Amino acid sequence: MNKTMITTGLGFEGFRTVRHLGVVRGITVRSRSIVGSLGASLQTLVGGNISLFTELCEQARQEAFDLMVEHADALGANAIIGMHYDATELSPGVSEVLAYGTAVVIERVG
Repeated sequence: MNKTMITTGLGFEGFRTVRHLGVVRGITVRSRSIVGSLGASLQTLVGGNISLFTELCEQARQEAFDLMVEHADALGANAIIGMHYDATELSPGVSEVLAYGTAVVIERVG
């Protein structure tokens, strides 16, 4: 799947949806390492962006996104519409990140 064909919207200009294949998702559960937690704690003392947590969050989102795309590919989709992220703290230091959307087959109009 061409990753430019993923949108939070409900369609693509110049394309029409010819088939809905259902909801697709990618889920990852991540925890902070002791070293990462210690480093992030030190960064909180200085203030500003806590780059260790930012990096962890970005990695988790990317992993969930990639898993969602794999799920859509397995269904034969060439696009995903209505894509969203969600995150939940399962326990202190353990978070779930979910990427989800609707897998569709689209074709160019005209």
